[in-house]
Amino acid sequence: MPLSKEQHLDPNTGPKRILALDGGGIRGVLTLEYLEVIEAILRQRRNDPNLVLSDYFDLIGGTSTGSIIAAGLACGMSVKAIKALYYGLGTKVFVPTGLGLVVPKFQAQALQTALDGALGADTTLDSGRILTGLMIMTKRLDTGSPWPLNNGGRGRYAAQDGALRLPQVVRASTAAPTYFDPERVQISARDGSVVDGEFVDGGVSPFNDPALQLLMLAALEGHGFQWRTGKDQLLLISAGTGTYRLGPHAPGLLDKFAAGQGLRALQSLMDDCARTNQAMLQWLTDCLTPWQIDRSDRFHVRPRFLSYIL
Repeated sequence: MPLSKEQHLDPNTGPKRILALDGGGIRGVLTLEYLEVIEAILRQRRNDPNLVLSDYFDLIGGTSTGSIIAAGLACGMSVKAIKALYYGLGTKVFVPTGLGLVVPKFQAQALQTALDGALGADTTLDSGRILTGLMIMTKRLDTGSPWPLNNGGRGRYAAQDGALRLPQVVRASTAAPTYFDPERVQISARDGSVVDGEFVDGGVSPFNDPALQLLMLAALEGHGFQWRTGKDQLLLISAGTGTYRLGPHAPGLLDKFAAGQGLRALQSLMDDCARTNQAMLQWLTDCLTPWQIDRSDRFHVRPRFLSYIL
């Protein structure tokens, strides 16, 4: 019998299993291919053709496109159902209406409507519709702080996080600058007043790969999960969307404009964060699939699938 959400989150039951899903736009289809294989293996192993990944993982977290997948999985959707949602987004949402220079390239309302339909417009982070632990990685642009919104229920901001609408939180996590407008979310300020926070894609935080943030969420006391760590206590699976690194190149037209230089710098910063996070996780854990972090071959799209035992 599948565990209840309370059992998934209970620090006294274990071992715990965590699934981390990267941002990466439409390359999320790579993540879904990984997940479909994992789902098939688990169904065969448990002799249960209806098993879904929320039955197996105690905490699922995602950034940007990974947040869409994570939210669907945590709500009990099969990988096949999420793939159908994903391909629908491609035809209904990603229809350019601007160049991304003065106005965003895509309209956010179409994405919000699709998320409301798939996840339930009134579903909150603490809703019973969510069947396991869930973290959505976003960033508050007006303060510059990363926000790992979750349904763990024991942190300082648990009550506020839990009351937020899941589709809105996911939309915030996908609000990539120049592609979508920031998402305005009403939150409580320190003085007790209600303010509109501006939230953007979690990929512009250090946690486009949310694996390290999920580990901190599970293990650090301030977040409230307080799960036990150790080789026999915690398994972390991290599925990426592929990477693409350009080699040295002669300056092109893009480099002659400040905006182009800024975009290259931002992409470089995100790549640096990803490698640092991966290096730290391989250092802290008994990694079952270690990578050589710094290598000379940087010209290929490389899918990533890593397993860490904490």
